[in-house]
Amino acid sequence: MYTALHLQRKLRSGEAEVIVVSPDPYMTYQPFLPEAAAGSISPRHVVVPLRRVLNKCKIVIGEAKSIDHAKRTATVTTLATEEEGTGAIEITYDELVLAPGSISRTLPIPGLADYAIGFKTVEEAIGLRNHVIEQMDIASATRDPAVRDAALTFVFVGGGYAGVEALGELEDMARYASRYYHNIKAEDMKWILVEASGRILPEVGEEMGKYAIRELRSRNIDVRLETRLDSCADRIAVLSDGSRFRTRTVVWTAGVKPHPVLAASDLPLNGRGRLSATAKLTIEGTEHAWAAGDAAAVPDLTADEPGKECAPNAQHAVRQAKVLADNLLASLRGEPLKNYEHKYAGSVASLGLHRGVAHVYGRKLKGYPAWLMHRTYHLSRVPTFNRKARVLAEWTLAGLFKREIVSLGSLEHPRAEFELAAGAEPPKTN
Repeated sequence: MYTALHLQRKLRSGEAEVIVVSPDPYMTYQPFLPEAAAGSISPRHVVVPLRRVLNKCKIVIGEAKSIDHAKRTATVTTLATEEEGTGAIEITYDELVLAPGSISRTLPIPGLADYAIGFKTVEEAIGLRNHVIEQMDIASATRDPAVRDAALTFVFVGGGYAGVEALGELEDMARYASRYYHNIKAEDMKWILVEASGRILPEVGEEMGKYAIRELRSRNIDVRLETRLDSCADRIAVLSDGSRFRTRTVVWTAGVKPHPVLAASDLPLNGRGRLSATAKLTIEGTEHAWAAGDAAAVPDLTADEPGKECAPNAQHAVRQAKVLADNLLASLRGEPLKNYEHKYAGSVASLGLHRGVAHVYGRKLKGYPAWLMHRTYHLSRVPTFNRKARVLAEWTLAGLFKREIVSLGSLEHPRAEFELAAGAEPPKTN
């Protein structure tokens, strides 16, 4: 989206046509997903509608299944092709920008596919919010101590940004919500963070990572380092340290892997399945092909050690998009290309309302200042003035009024009530 946005601003009239193929009609600003899950931001304000922002581009809502760069074609399925039953369509191109991002990296753990939920999309974030509140409702109503214990046990696997921020925000929300339940106290809930390595939030540095652990543990969150999830079959979480406990909530945020479309192309990949990119954001040994973001292994020219690649994060992706657009235009106009160089500025992470950690330009912050910097930074980065204004307005209103703690789980099955009235079986839920 960012590349297309820069292109439509700088292309001359009639110089080129930009076609954007995306499975969703919007771009998700993922750093705001934890706050959307906690109810601090409305779900529609963490997504950017492509048709409105890219009004000079042709938008195709579909999924690229394969790419034959030798023939300059992309095989794409759309909602229309599924309805028509005519099979995928082929889109021809002159220049290819491949930036599909990444998908969740899962492991063959028993029960994971049946019971776990990811945290990469706005649908997952809102679904998880509804799920957490529904578990509190179950715990409040049941007479079975085993059911209550399982409902109030929440397991998060992965100690990176997604896992820690989602856990911090949702625990904060659930702690607040517990005051409205006559038989649930905050200390009745068990929040468990499982991390296979010996630290969390490696991006903010070792010192701030240790502070984050202390902060989470001060809220009775069980942080287990050097521990793995071995199974969650039958709603029983089994950890590598021998622990076993019933739980109805397993959130999987243990890493990402390259998008499958990369393997379904004839473009060169590195050993980890990412596109072999150059510092100019072209694809190595290939003409008329460009890459950026999580899918691209871009050399980090600012690193002290040779051969290091840019981290697959939003900070690099957004900046790469601008350089990619400029280089693509320069290529069309016969002008020289420039290298992507951006020294890593640092990282910020939220641990819940008014809590955070930050390591920016060598300065270390924690608590409220870090949380404020987290919000300020991401507000400056979310696309369009419209989104910035709406997010800021929601934050302001959230500071003036009480939290909204309603669950709208029925949104996930909007036809359930009508199907029941019509005699059909209601959908099964977890």
